[in-house]
Amino acid sequence: MSEFIIEGGCRLQGEIIPQGAKNEALQVLSAVLLTKEPVTISNIPDILDTRRYREILALMGVRITEVDRHTFTFQAADVDFEKLHTDDFVKLSAKIRASIMVLGPLLGRFGKAYSGRPGGDQIGRRPLTTHFEGLEKLGAKIRTSDDGRFFELESGRLKGCYMLLNEPSVTGTANVVMAAVLAEGRTTIFNAACEPYLYQLCTMLNRMGARISGVGSNLLTIDGVPELHGCEHRILPDMIEVGSFIGMAAMTQSELTVKDCACEHLGIIPYTFGKMGIALEQKGDDIIVDGRKPYQIYSNPVDPSILTISDAPWPGFTPDLISIALVTAIQAKGSVLIHQKMFESRLFFVDMLQSMGAQIVLCDPHRAIVVGLGREKQLRATRMSSPDIRAGIALLIAAMSAEGMSVIQNVEQIDRGYEDIVERLNALGAVIRRV
Repeated sequence: MSEFIIEGGCRLQGEIIPQGAKNEALQVLSAVLLTKEPVTISNIPDILDTRRYREILALMGVRITEVDRHTFTFQAADVDFEKLHTDDFVKLSAKIRASIMVLGPLLGRFGKAYSGRPGGDQIGRRPLTTHFEGLEKLGAKIRTSDDGRFFELESGRLKGCYMLLNEPSVTGTANVVMAAVLAEGRTTIFNAACEPYLYQLCTMLNRMGARISGVGSNLLTIDGVPELHGCEHRILPDMIEVGSFIGMAAMTQSELTVKDCACEHLGIIPYTFGKMGIALEQKGDDIIVDGRKPYQIYSNPVDPSILTISDAPWPGFTPDLISIALVTAIQAKGSVLIHQKMFESRLFFVDMLQSMGAQIVLCDPHRAIVVGLGREKQLRATRMSSPDIRAGIALLIAAMSAEGMSVIQNVEQIDRGYEDIVERLNALGAVIRRV
């Protein structure tokens, strides 16, 4: 187990380029299973989760060629189904939530699929209902293995149909879309997730020969094709990193330029941080954050109620940035209600922030009121542990703004989602050591 030792109070300055989007990477890596031809994907973030997913693909027989650190060519010409029943496959699947996304492409291409029980962040209940109901509607028969360790799916050629998803699950929508592109006939998916990750996945699939219309909306129409072909695809910048750097600049009173953000795909992320009073300027695809200025929570003169920041399916505020918004509000002037609607355990790192001197009232598992310190008092350094990826980076932001030396344990959680975070931040003026 590694830990970070952070010297607080250091201001950052300079430019930083966000890594490729983690959530998109895991989806498009799954899509390589849909064809026997080579697929080249660039801007893959070199993080723990993508390395683990490449291990899963390699175990399945996918030939992987490294072009450079962030670019790989994948060829799934010979998928070894025997390996999907091994202990190694089950163990790898249990380490990453995205492992469930092998089901859709395998079922669509081969009429059978296997998956170990997925792992991932422990942020609350994360049901797989959307995945299985959608695949069943396309014709899959699903059962759990006798030992309960993995799922087995079988079908003939899948049949297109109309379906209304029970929720706009991002990975659930991705799984169903990847199965439907090779199904017979037309599939209509209503209440589909429409995050930029899905936009990118559908764009890549169309480049491979799929016929998907409505891309970027919550109503997708898919006309099945007999086979897909190889392609080249580049992953978008990670919007979660962009939001993390905005919050980090504000909390550490820093001046940062976040380069090449693909701003058209950021949705209301800049707007939401702007509501917290953070000074942002967009120049082309760059975002300049002047965190040296105090920031005050927006107060509506017509509606004087407390500002509420809540997560919602896209184009709402992404739940992956709720932890960042919460920690950023600590040094704002004014109060804000943070409402995490989707996961009941995601706010369970608030006690660590309270021990640092943050004024936060945890109302229930889903809501917290942050009473901003207005930079009148610094947070205190402390020792803490990262419970999940996003809480981990929020704790790192708090430690960087605190007075004194803080320690964060279990930083492998941060490594799952943020590439070379220590080196990149130290290059901007932070003082962080990995032990």
